[in-house]
Amino acid sequence: MTRPGDPGHAAAARVAAVHTGADAVVEEPPGSSTARRGLPWTLHRRLLVIVAALLVAVSATVGVVTVAVFHSASMERLDGNLDEAISRTNLGPALPGDPAEAPGIALSVPGQQAGTLAALVQADGTANAGYITERGRVLELPADVAEPLTTVPADGGSHTISIGDLGEYRAKAVERPEWNGITVVLALPLADVTTATTQLALTISIVAVIGLVLALIVGSAVVRRALRPLAAVTETAQHVSELPLERGDVALAERVPVDDERTEVGRLAAAFNRMLGHVASALTAREHSERKVRRFVADASHELRTPLASIRGYAELTRLHGGDLPPDVTHAISRIESESVRMTELVEDLLLLARLDEGRELQTLPVDLERMLGEAVGDAQAAGPGHDWEVRATDAATEVVGDEPRLRQVVTNLLANARVHTPEGTRVVASLAREGDEIVLRVADDGPGIPPELLGSLFERFARGDSSRSRRAGSTGLGLAIVRAVVEAHHGTVDVASEPGSTVFTVRLPAERPPAERLAAERLTAER
Repeated sequence: MTRPGDPGHAAAARVAAVHTGADAVVEEPPGSSTARRGLPWTLHRRLLVIVAALLVAVSATVGVVTVAVFHSASMERLDGNLDEAISRTNLGPALPGDPAEAPGIALSVPGQQAGTLAALVQADGTANAGYITERGRVLELPADVAEPLTTVPADGGSHTISIGDLGEYRAKAVERPEWNGITVVLALPLADVTTATTQLALTISIVAVIGLVLALIVGSAVVRRALRPLAAVTETAQHVSELPLERGDVALAERVPVDDERTEVGRLAAAFNRMLGHVASALTAREHSERKVRRFVADASHELRTPLASIRGYAELTRLHGGDLPPDVTHAISRIESESVRMTELVEDLLLLARLDEGRELQTLPVDLERMLGEAVGDAQAAGPGHDWEVRATDAATEVVGDEPRLRQVVTNLLANARVHTPEGTRVVASLAREGDEIVLRVADDGPGIPPELLGSLFERFARGDSSRSRRAGSTGLGLAIVRAVVEAHHGTVDVASEPGSTVFTVRLPAERPPAERLAAERLTAER
């Protein structure tokens, strides 16, 4: 036991400082979140976070249990030392003449350690106390410092008390009935126990942190290696998603390397490869089936052209040279002739679509769209004089490279669609402009518009508008399908935007470059 200012007091202060610092370290959170807000929670990150959380939980549990067991054992050992110190006190059955000398007598016994406190507590609560300095001297303890010793109950047990700047002590009180109720209190410092416990907790924390860092480094490498096949699956799936699978022969040669099918990732890679094989087989079967259908449609359309021409010819011959025929027979022959014409047009459209589906080569000659548009609008005006027709064209070059009859059919079908599906008096504007490397053809009308539910299927085959846009029977529903097929065969696009009072069909085709620019490009290609 030391007074303020003594070397023992300085040691106790240092112990208290170390104790406080260790508590600060122990109370510090064991770790923070490894993922910042906003970062994606990938499987790699999730596994590392789970491993880190488990390691922190196990380390914290082991550390807390170890420190608690060590602290409990140290306290039991200190209590044993306290009992031995009490048994060594040299206080007989007779009360010393001067009570102030009793603490000195109890502390002067050989074997008492430095820092031991002893107090003689009177029945009125006053106490005479002393302590052993680091040099082994026994000094008196001031009454105000020794006051906590008077609160120790004489119940035969050890109690932890705090004595000002001296720190915490383990104290035990023994009542002496033969001394008229005077109680003897002995106390040993807890500084050594606290220091040892703090050092153990700090050591466990440092080792746990180092172990956690090493485990995360090694775990990250192991997880990354284990998930490498998943990265291969992702890369393969991404590559497959970019392949043109909508038409034509599909060759799915992409496969994921499988290291070991006994693992979960290996089974996933093998299942993914089997799925790719199944998809490739299904796409191949689909292509063969579609090819057979296209060939059948082309062959059937081609074969139907001759009998239809014969039916039409015989109908015309009968009508012209049949003499006097009954009116009903004349009407029937005229209907046969008109329906044969309509069926011939349908067969021609089906044959054209079948040939485009088969990818037959188109002509690649310069086509002046401005001239073609003017001629087509003139024909449409003759066929639909009740509409208001207008042509708008810029001064820029509007030539493209392609098949002129097919492109003319695109323009004709768009104008016929505007004429047939809008009432008389509708204004139809056909415009042509160059935008960058594209020639843009637009056919706009201010008719009633297309119902929203039909916009998604408008360019499909045999798609028909409802009665609100249909004012004539006889539409085959192949006109816009031919438009899309021809435009896509020329590496262009076609789309439509419609609302009540405004419907716009937009066709975009690659522009033919001017001769000087084309020659420069060819010269650059030859140099490369």
